[in-house]
Amino acid sequence: MTDLPPAIVRTPRAVWRDGELRETSERATPAETAIAIVYDGGTEAVMMASPADVEDFAVGFSLTEGTVASVDEIESLEIVDHGLGLEARMWLAKGRAERLGRRRRNIAGPTGCGICGIDSLEQAVKPACQVTSDATFSAADIHEALDALSRAQTLNFATRAVHGAGFYRPRQGLVAAREDVGRHNALDKLAGALARAGENPEDGFVVLTSRVSVEMIQKAAVIGVGLVVAVSAPTALGVRMAEEAGITLAAIARSDGFEVFTHHRRIIAAEPEKLAAGGTAP
Repeated sequence: MTDLPPAIVRTPRAVWRDGELRETSERATPAETAIAIVYDGGTEAVMMASPADVEDFAVGFSLTEGTVASVDEIESLEIVDHGLGLEARMWLAKGRAERLGRRRRNIAGPTGCGICGIDSLEQAVKPACQVTSDATFSAADIHEALDALSRAQTLNFATRAVHGAGFYRPRQGLVAAREDVGRHNALDKLAGALARAGENPEDGFVVLTSRVSVEMIQKAAVIGVGLVVAVSAPTALGVRMAEEAGITLAAIARSDGFEVFTHHRRIIAAEPEKLAAGGTAP
């Protein structure tokens, strides 16, 4: 596999405080690299992203954008470093490659751009996949997931400049976490990691450090989770899309609580097994 560029760059800086320059030193800053998504020799998208977990990004992007329906439709994946950026070169199964050829498009996207390159308004607000998960989660699960994702964000701890996306499963904990300068990219990387590991998304939920816009819900619906938890607020269209997709959306999540915007039934006061055993909810 290609050796990837470092995810952290030490950048010289001068610190200005109290009306004067107090010190000169270096600061850890997140790297930002152009990553081209290439199918069967043709470029489908160019995104600015963190040069880490690039295979996960390529697979996740392919899934959440609908280029492939499963990871099995990607016959090979290679990461190539061109100096100016990276190429994620994929070869698709024959039937999928033929369908892609009929709708080939090229995108040049800024950091974390979710809908650059679409050619109709309908594509921007296309219906999300319908989520069928009936798993329920406690408030304690949500708080534990938030804490676990925060601890797992090593890149953000060093730079304070990247987003995180994690998948949490009750009684197992944080199964996977991915980081990126772009919030969409972080979620795509998580989607790819889960698909490549063969994880069942229906018995866990996604936790995000970013706001929840419509395309974040669309991507979560492709993953198949029934609950999305976010530190930041949702957009109005994000809420509407979550309602239509059957996703429970909990946002503005803090240590003292959170707000539930859609499909409240998946969040319960106590752990399911405690209620089944005859315990009472607090």
